[in-house]
Amino acid sequence: MLNINFVNEESSTNQGLVVFIDERLKLDSNLIGLDQQHHGLISKTIQNKLQFTGKYGQIKVIPSVIKSGEVRYLIITSLGNEEKLTEAKIEELGGKILQHATGCKISTIGLKLTNRISRFTSQTFASLVASGAFLASYRFNKYRTTLKEAEKFVVESIEIFTDNSTEAAKLFEVKKLIAEAVFFTRDISNEPSNIKTPQVYAERIVDILEPLGVDVDVIGEREMKNLGMGALLGVGQGSQNESKLVVMEYKGGSKDAPTIALVGKGVIFDTGGISLKPSSNMHLMRYDMGGSAAVVGAMIAVAGQKLPVNIVGVVGLVENMPSGNAQRPGDVVTTMSGQTAEVLNTDAEGRLVLADAVWYAQEKFKPKCVIDIATLTGAITVALGNTYAGCFSNNDELADKLIKVGEEVNEKLWRMPLHDEYDAMINSDIADMANIGNVPGVAGSCTAAHFIKRFIKDGVDWAHLDIAGVANSNEASALGPKGAVGYGVRLLEKFIKKYTR
Repeated sequence: MLNINFVNEESSTNQGLVVFIDERLKLDSNLIGLDQQHHGLISKTIQNKLQFTGKYGQIKVIPSVIKSGEVRYLIITSLGNEEKLTEAKIEELGGKILQHATGCKISTIGLKLTNRISRFTSQTFASLVASGAFLASYRFNKYRTTLKEAEKFVVESIEIFTDNSTEAAKLFEVKKLIAEAVFFTRDISNEPSNIKTPQVYAERIVDILEPLGVDVDVIGEREMKNLGMGALLGVGQGSQNESKLVVMEYKGGSKDAPTIALVGKGVIFDTGGISLKPSSNMHLMRYDMGGSAAVVGAMIAVAGQKLPVNIVGVVGLVENMPSGNAQRPGDVVTTMSGQTAEVLNTDAEGRLVLADAVWYAQEKFKPKCVIDIATLTGAITVALGNTYAGCFSNNDELADKLIKVGEEVNEKLWRMPLHDEYDAMINSDIADMANIGNVPGVAGSCTAAHFIKRFIKDGVDWAHLDIAGVANSNEASALGPKGAVGYGVRLLEKFIKKYTR
């Protein structure tokens, strides 16, 4: 694991030294001395506009010309326009620095941050750079028996010299805790589905949350049947692995403080059931439990910080498999709420899981607010691509707060519409509702949201986050490798921290 230290005395033992430059391409008093020490290497580099333009995120790694000492490379990093810097952009810089250092096989990195940069103190800036680098250090290689030489190399340490190392370290301690929660979410999402059965997944939730003071209850199929959860059980009935409902309760606030419920879709593997998916890319359906993983990650982050809030997490863990016992198109299931649903497509299973999970959360805990998060529809990816998750809500203030926080942590949300006409599209001739709309290929994410909305009680603030396009990525980003992104953990953690105290 990457080791990050904050120090009060500058060291000369690091192989790479990070130099920050803004778009003006001017050296301040500190950099002038460093430039002279390195025989004008920095000034020569930034004067060559073909090599270095000063655009945000540009990084140039240059071999040092000094023959003595440990510093072998200067890592010249552009801040762009300092006034446009955000916390998310600074974290991305940290990730990019780590990636460039890894590519150049620089094992130890040094940074010097003693001056305020834009509106950020040196301590805040340092903690954000460190956070980004730490997030970018994530790897999932547990099933790789051999690695290429380039894959074996990791940056060992980052040493950050700042004028108040204690304060910087304190700020980073919180960010590291949140990053480790993201790592859990990435880990469980990346796990193959033959390993992370509902039972195994539930056990991992217990193992990580109970030591943090979270009460965890794992509900099996017999109890769910007694509760009337016909929708969730119908999805999992084709699998030999028993479905689970995992309920997590963190009581950090006062008894009369409002409760927020986080509800996640945990389809461990989604074949589509009898409405079988195409074989191409079906292996990626191991990520169809990304919403549940985000909920667990958020619970880890909240409980780890001992935030003074009351939060409940509910995740439905099922496998959607075809078999002689599988749910059929045309079946009618009775949900925990008593409402009935006609299953026109067994591949629209996530909303059935959420229907019983959100109802259970409301019945047992009487939350003021319910936020569900799910890799729910391919339609949201058609609409928003891989940049934004979709946000549906019955409360403008709640939606606005979530969207604002999403911008701050670079987990972007786009408000999507709810409308009576979409709701009418899920009416059924033989049941209270159907699990897909009555016009194929039309408003798929909107009709899915309305299905869940029918299980939200009057007076409860609700938001539905459809993360199908952002939960996993085929390409590496500044903050991590390809695979599970861990989307939603930082969004939910910051929303809870900022708006629910």
